[in-house]
Amino acid sequence: MKEVEKLWEEVRELSLGNNSRIQRLDAAPTAVEFLREFVSQNKPCIINKANLHWPALSLWTQLSYLSKTMSSSLVSLHLTPNGRADSLVKHPSLDQLCFASAHVQQLPFDQALQLVLSNSNSTDSKVVAYLQQQNDCFRSEYSVLGSDCDQHIPWATEALECYPEAVNLWIGNHLSETSFHKDHYENLYAVVSGQKHFLLLPPTDVHRMYIRHYPAAHYSYSQDMLECTLELETPAIHVPWCSVNPYPSPETRETEMAKFPLFFNGPKPFECTVNAGEILYLPSMWFHHVRQSPDENGVTVAVNYWYDMQFDIKYAYFNFLQSIHYKSPHDPTLSEIECEDSGSDASVHNLRDEVRADTLTLNAKQDNEDKWV
Repeated sequence: MKEVEKLWEEVRELSLGNNSRIQRLDAAPTAVEFLREFVSQNKPCIINKANLHWPALSLWTQLSYLSKTMSSSLVSLHLTPNGRADSLVKHPSLDQLCFASAHVQQLPFDQALQLVLSNSNSTDSKVVAYLQQQNDCFRSEYSVLGSDCDQHIPWATEALECYPEAVNLWIGNHLSETSFHKDHYENLYAVVSGQKHFLLLPPTDVHRMYIRHYPAAHYSYSQDMLECTLELETPAIHVPWCSVNPYPSPETRETEMAKFPLFFNGPKPFECTVNAGEILYLPSMWFHHVRQSPDENGVTVAVNYWYDMQFDIKYAYFNFLQSIHYKSPHDPTLSEIECEDSGSDASVHNLRDEVRADTLTLNAKQDNEDKWV
């Protein structure tokens, strides 16, 4: 067990060195700097002064402008009872956790925005609304706002040698929250108003996320009752999802810490706040949990750019680490950390040698590529 934990620590250090904070840049990097220092090393960063000369930074803080410009547009509104979509909740009839997706409804923008604002100053609402749809919604549902900000991030596009596969718009309030998850995209996350608060963990910490399969469910919204009910998917399907809630209530904290000791007793996640006009580079496969603080209007607005990830050695690392199984005394199917195909320390040493060898190969390859960039 100790050998495997040490291996995880070494692989984590290969990715991050001894850094304890997310690096902040005072200016947008060049494409070469971005590729060499961050993308190739799978390291996040925040660009404080991203040179975003976007009309959106001033125009979108005026809700009247958004309402007027979007007056004839239908948009996707996500509705949940608590602001936490795509998260684990206890199903009332099964008395077990399930993976719950939001109720999604198409509404005129004005009507949808009012629902977001209706509980921006309330904590006792039965329904929390969030304007978002992760399907390139900015270039479809919000296309009339297209000239207000860049269609891509130039230095990222040059470094990654492709344009974004999807650009998404997010408008929520202080109750909107995203549970721990990862994405198979290189993510450039630009905040337009308000603040986004991220907890980040590298792919090497996959074992600390306690990813398990949960029955899938979705919320159904009743306009008569003005509330959401949870319904299991039929036919039944199961979704792999992170089990950890990093902010357990005081009543459940001891129980949660006992169930997920690798998370709560291990290194703390990286914490960072992204302010209006700043960009977070969130590398592919990094686990992230997101909360937000609204602006004076009661909303937080952001645009994110999803670029295709490279299925290279970093992806191989993640799959390798994910293949090391852990067990927990609270789960009869999972008890003690062990390697999948061995109970001896010899296999761990072999795995460590493989990681080191692959790292040397990657570094040599990168050095050679840098000569030609």
